[in-house]
Amino acid sequence: MKFIVAVAFLAVALAAPQGDKKPIEIVSSNSEMNADGSYSFDFESADGTKVSESGNQKQVGPKPEDIGTVSKGSYSFTTPDGVVLTVNWVADENGFQATGDHLPTPPPMPEHVVKMLADLKAAGFL
Repeated sequence: MKFIVAVAFLAVALAAPQGDKKPIEIVSSNSEMNADGSYSFDFESADGTKVSESGNQKQVGPKPEDIGTVSKGSYSFTTPDGVVLTVNWVADENGFQATGDHLPTPPPMPEHVVKMLADLKAAGFL
């Protein structure tokens, strides 16, 4: 019952007027879905936001039935201060990996760790 009440409050909040925000026009949109499970789509809105994605079916494990969708794409948008930010990404058997000049990156691995990993690999432990 509490869930229903919470959903009702959420519905009322979402239905509330959003001030003077106007809908943003989509200036281009394309999509393609193929019988083999591959797909692609992209769109661009009047505010400069761009989204692009494509994907296909791939065997992601050792068994023939280990089939999954692998995808890649990008999106970009303009921040309120006028900077265009772009994120490129891949989602595959290694998980979701996003890159962008504005995203944080880990520090380089210390040299002693690199050497230790190389030694372990040479010894057959990795």
